[in-house]
Parts: sequence; C-alpha cells; structure tokens
Amino acid sequence: MADILKSEQSPSSVEHIEAEKGVDQPFLDATELILNMGPQHPSTHGVLRVILKLDGEKVLNTECVIGYLHRGVEKIAEHRTYAMFNPYVDRMDYVAAVSNGLGYCEAVEKLLNVEAPPRAQWVRTILTELNRIASHQLWLGTHALDIGAITPLFYTFRDREEILKIFEKYCGARLTTHAFRIGGCLYETYDGFEQDVKKFCDFVTPKVDEYETLLTTNRIWLERTKGVGVLKAEDCIDLGVTGPVLRASGVKWDLRKAQPYAAYKNFEFDIPTGQNGDTYDRYLVRVAEMRQALRIIRQAVDSIPEGPIMGKVPKVMKPPVGEIYHSIEAPKGELGYFIVSDGSTQPYRVRVRPPSFVNLQALSKMVEGALVADVVAVIGTLDIVLGEVDR
Repeated sequence: MADILKSEQSPSSVEHIEAEKGVDQPFLDATELILNMGPQHPSTHGVLRVILKLDGEKVLNTECVIGYLHRGVEKIAEHRTYAMFNPYVDRMDYVAAVSNGLGYCEAVEKLLNVEAPPRAQWVRTILTELNRIASHQLWLGTHALDIGAITPLFYTFRDREEILKIFEKYCGARLTTHAFRIGGCLYETYDGFEQDVKKFCDFVTPKVDEYETLLTTNRIWLERTKGVGVLKAEDCIDLGVTGPVLRASGVKWDLRKAQPYAAYKNFEFDIPTGQNGDTYDRYLVRVAEMRQALRIIRQAVDSIPEGPIMGKVPKVMKPPVGEIYHSIEAPKGELGYFIVSDGSTQPYRVRVRPPSFVNLQALSKMVEGALVADVVAVIGTLDIVLGEVDR
C-alpha cells in the first residue's frame, strides 16, 4: 500500500502525463493569462465583455463578447407599423436618438417616395447637429474620465445640458426624443427657438476652447493617447470602420458631403481629418467636428424657410413592394437602415447597420501589442454605445 501511495504522488507521474499530452514544459508554468474585462467594468461603457489574452501587461489577443443587452429591435419592427416602430430606434444609440430617428424617417420616406418640406429639413438638420455636439460632449467627458481626468466630465455635462433643454422645449423629451415623424416633423418650432439656438452657439463656442485648454497639450493626456490604438486607413476600409475613427486615419469620407441628405447640401462646412489614426487624432477630429457642427447650425438657423413642417403622407402607410437602404452620418459613423416592404402596413424586414457594432470589430487590431491600460483608452476612443451594438 505504501508503494502504491508513493507511486501516485511521485513527480514521475506528472512527467508521464506531460509526455502523453506532448507538453514541452511543465503545465503549471503558465506564461499567458486569460483575463475577463467586463461586462460590469465601468470603462466598457455598457455590458461589453472583453476577453484579454495577456503576457504580463502586454495584450496578445482580444475577443469581444456581446449580446448581454439584446432586445430584438429588428424583429420587433416586423410586428409594428412603420409609424409605430419609429420610437424604438431612439433606444439603440440613446446618446444620439435624434440621428437615429432622422435615418429611419428618411429611409421610409424613400420607400413611400415622399419628401419632407424644406422647413422640416432645416429643423431636422439643426436638431441633428445639436445632437452631434451633445454626443461628442458626452464622449469627451467619459473618455477623459476613463483615462484619469475628471474635470472635463463636469465641463462637458454642464454644456450638454443646454442642448437637452432645447430638446425638452421642442418635443418634451431630453434623451429619447422621438423628434421626427415620417414625412417631416410633428411639432412646429416653439417661440424663441431660433434665439435659443443662437444663444447656445455663442455660449458653447468658447467652451470648446476650454476643453482643448485642459487636454490638447496636457502631457499626461499626450502620453496616454499619442501612438495608442493606431488604425491605418487601409485597415479601416477593410473592417468597414466609419465616422471619426475613419477620418482620424486620413480618409476624408463623410456622408453629409458624399451623399447629402436633409438640408446639408445648402451649407458650407469642412471635414476634419487626422494623419496618424491614433487615439489622440480621434480626439482632435471630434473636437473639430463640434466646431463644424456649430458652423452648420448657425447657417441653418439664419435661413430656415417658411412653409409647412409636415409633408403629405397617408394615415395608413403601405409602401409599394420593394426594398431600400438609406444611411446618414451619425455622430459615431455610418448609420444605415435596410427596409424590405411587402406592400403591407408592416415592414417585411428591417436591418440596421449600426456604427458602434461595426467599429467595435477593430478593437482587437487596435490593442494588439498594447498594455492593459491602453485597452481602456481604445474602447473609449471608439465611442461605442452597447444599446446600438446589441440592439
């Protein structure tokens, strides 16, 4: 019995197992570590789980696990009328609900072969650009907080509040606005709308300069963002990455210029681009986009045409049999809607092309060879919203 116990506990048995498995070195001597980041980690900006394969602090590989927030929005669309589904799109990228509504309404309008009146298009453009600024402000505040700067969070949320006040005055909601309807806008602008928008533009212009004073030349910010999460232009194109992430890599692509919608063809604005495709360039591009959004808003608010705010659409919407794909330049990138009509009051199929979902696949390439701390910075620089990723 003693001999049996001795043989079971002998180191030679471990060597025997290793030999059978073909292991070159002892199996307890692990050189790689698998670490779960999320889905409760605050810097993942929602219920995102990232499986990190590490060699010490160095990231060897990553895998994104999504689906924790799935609500079946696209399937719900098949069981709602076109008008009834409209509020659901606000719940995807809830930080940019106005943009979601614009893309969906314009897609259905293409199916119906109707066009919103000029006044509605101007109002839509103003509200959408205000929403772009609000989205970028929330991104900047939370991204800076992830990296370790708390003051920008207070500044950006203070200024974003003024946009939400305009939304609340216009349609009664601050976040999930349901601001637009198929065929135009349900609500006429309130008394003092133009003055409020102009006042906001004058108020926030110097505030954007304050954001840059805090961060642009801050040596800690530079060390945490420059050369981190580099994504080359060809990789962006191969992965389907759009929005500020694409433009920061030097690709001058913006649907507001390339395929104008709403009233964008009537305004002058530039497309900010970067050169290095790193986290720092993506920060600079988004800050520049805030300034360009203010430029568009000022032009639009000074030239709002008179006329109806709502076009002529049937009360019971039955688009002809067919399909349509329509995309817009949302704050995070290309937001597209593919809708198939079978001639009934409900869409046969709705497929959403969300920028957060598509851009997220670039995470693995961006963090390969980086440090664990850089993963936090890269997730932030992608500006994802899990409501849009999971839908």
